Amino acid sequence: MLSTLPMVLEAQTTAAEGQAAGSWIMLIMELIFIFGIMYFIIIRPQKKQQQKMDDLRNSVQPGDNIMTTGGFYGVVLDVVDDTVIVEFGNNKNCRIPMHKNAIAEVERDEEEEESKDSKK
Repeated sequence: MLSTLPMVLEAQTTAAEGQAAGSWIMLIMELIFIFGIMYFIIIRPQKKQQQKMDDLRNSVQPGDNIMTTGGFYGVVLDVVDDTVIVEFGNNKNCRIPMHKNAIAEVERDEEEEESKDSKK
């Protein structure tokens, strides 16, 4: 009986090490699953929305009515790289250059949108 005791203790420690390794693998799999869910719920939709806003800002043309992030409405007069020159209000002397990232919304005439859709 004494000769079998070291083999029994060795078998128990091997089984305990196997359980510990299995629990670490399960923990890692759960973390991967949680990060995967977070990616599809939070990160991916945010990237899609950012891409949509970038496309909207890059499609700005002279004559478009815009709303800035500050809530001001104006008409785009000129587009140069990342800068747009916007005319605010009825005062023709109120022309302000601003960065494209300050554009929150673009409002186009329905006729222009229909003509663009028909060309495509």
